[in-house]
Amino acid sequence: MDNYNNIEQLKDFIMESRNPYVLTGAGISTESGIPDFRSKDGLWNTIDPMEYSTRQVLITSPKKFYQYGFPRFRDLLDKKPNQGHYALTELERKGIIKGIITQNIDGLHQKSGSKNVVEVHGSTKTCHCLECFSEYPFSEIVNQLEGYNKELPVCSSCSGILRPDIVLFGDSMPEEFFEIAEVLKKQCDLLIVVGTSLQVYPVAALAELVDSLIIINLDETPFDLQAEVVINDSCGETLSKLKELIIKNLY
Repeated sequence: MDNYNNIEQLKDFIMESRNPYVLTGAGISTESGIPDFRSKDGLWNTIDPMEYSTRQVLITSPKKFYQYGFPRFRDLLDKKPNQGHYALTELERKGIIKGIITQNIDGLHQKSGSKNVVEVHGSTKTCHCLECFSEYPFSEIVNQLEGYNKELPVCSSCSGILRPDIVLFGDSMPEEFFEIAEVLKKQCDLLIVVGTSLQVYPVAALAELVDSLIIINLDETPFDLQAEVVINDSCGETLSKLKELIIKNLY
């Protein structure tokens, strides 16, 4: 079956569902110039996350974390949403999808105008002190590293080290994850998975909580055989075509 017919089928599933939600991963942001993690050109092929981007590294070797692990977070601030983000925003605005759960920390769903977004891996909006837990905007880290304090960003109250409010390897999942898992379990009748390999738990477990599953991803996932529709193509292009079909169906 060609992708056009698959998108038509996807449109029908969405229009027939009562409470569809969307789960997004790194694949939706690659068209915004942000590399994904596990594809052949993914970030983990050039940077070992266990060496630079873990909670343990931040605590025991903070200078190493900020020299090698942090720059990829800083780079996200200049990125812009692509057609996939805008398509989901429009579908949310029309009341077609009920919300977006994202593994991404880039904030591009909000930049495109989406309102009901749950960021299960944190975000580049805020940071806090590891000692006194004072909260700051994320820009405090960036301003210090790019200005007067180039090695370690510190708290102005107690001189403790600042850390971004991002879920690092070794961190616990935030409370928001367990809350949205309950919502999916009780309310969601269709989960549209976009741009994620569904290989990393506990987020992959969200796909096990719903009755129906749609997958839009360039590569295969472990859940493909359980999905109603699988589209192995560009997330942005697929979502844009899907949005057009749905809006055409509304009028």
